[in-house]
This record gives sequence, structure tokens and C-alpha cells, in this order.
Amino acid sequence: MARRRPERSSQKISSGNQQLRIIGGEWRGRKLNFPEIEDLRPTPDRVRETLFNWLALYIPGGRCLDLFSGSGALGFEALSRGAAHVTLIDNSSMVIRQLRQNIQDLKTQSAELITGSALDWLEKRSNDLEVQFDVVFIDPPFRKELAEQCCLLLEQKSMLTDNAMIYLETEKELTNPRVPDNWQLYREKTAGQVTYRLYKRS
Repeated sequence: MARRRPERSSQKISSGNQQLRIIGGEWRGRKLNFPEIEDLRPTPDRVRETLFNWLALYIPGGRCLDLFSGSGALGFEALSRGAAHVTLIDNSSMVIRQLRQNIQDLKTQSAELITGSALDWLEKRSNDLEVQFDVVFIDPPFRKELAEQCCLLLEQKSMLTDNAMIYLETEKELTNPRVPDNWQLYREKTAGQVTYRLYKRS
């Protein structure tokens, strides 16, 4: 997950990598690298723990979509906890290279990488998709008006299963994000300047 990361190519890059730790499941305790790009931060351990407790009944065997992957913390955590497949999307080629290396290190065949803008990818989807997603992670750069657009496109493009769960992480001041009418707020918490919500599609 990347927080406040520019949508385009204005990233500042410094040498070296940072690490995240998978906190549950098959790969519990494994450390994975992610590029040291300005403002790219994995979802904190305590937030991930809360989120995946909420999702405990939905992750095993599910197909997941991680729209702004960044470090890959959410996608890899889902795979570790039994997700059948995860699609990870990010617009940074450096991020994608590291995600690919982490996939190789974990020896998993259950992850797909897509380089590009998450919003552009959604807009280009056909409404007649064979693949639909059970769980979606949406953590876009803050204050770019991307979160609500992604939510609406997921519904418009018929990309969700009937009872899909959608995780949305936004700046705290976005108090009432616009989501499709058939999404019900399931859980919500605020940590510092971040509010994270889980919706259930009905």
C-alpha cells in the first residue's frame, strides 16, 4: 500500500530498500523489501491486523484485487492468509520490479502484476468480465479524488462478486466518501490522519 504517493512520475527515490513484515498466515514473520520511494509506506501492522481480523471469513479461497499496491503489504498478507489469487496494480515500474522479486522469493503462482494507473485500468475494463473479485483493497494517494472514482467504477464495470468486501483507506477529513448505494459500511476506524473502512456489497 502506498500513502500520499503521487499518481504520476514525480516520485523521489533514494538508494536502498525498506522492509515490511507479514503478520499472519503461511508466511507469518517473513520480511519483504519495498523500494525507498518518498511517501510509500506499508499499511501499519496494527491496521493490517485489524483489517484481516475483519476479513477472516472472506480471505480464504477468495480472489483479491489490490488497486494501489505500493509495498504489496495488503496483497501479500491476503495470499499468506489463504487467498486463492491476488491481482496487484501499481504505476511505478520500480515498485513492480520489487513486487515481482517478492513473488519469486515467496515461490507463489497466485499473484498477477499489472503496471499502470489503477483508475485507467478500471476505466478500460469490459462490463462482461469472466473474473470478478471477492475482496478489493483501495488505498489511493490522498486528496487526489481517486477513492470515490474507483469505488463507482468497480460497481459500474461489474467487477465484484455478490457479497464482495471492499477496503477503503482515505485521509481522515474525507468523512463520507461516495460509494455505490448497494455497499453497506461494515466496519470503520480512524488511526492518526487516516480513516479506514470496510464495505460489504449487497
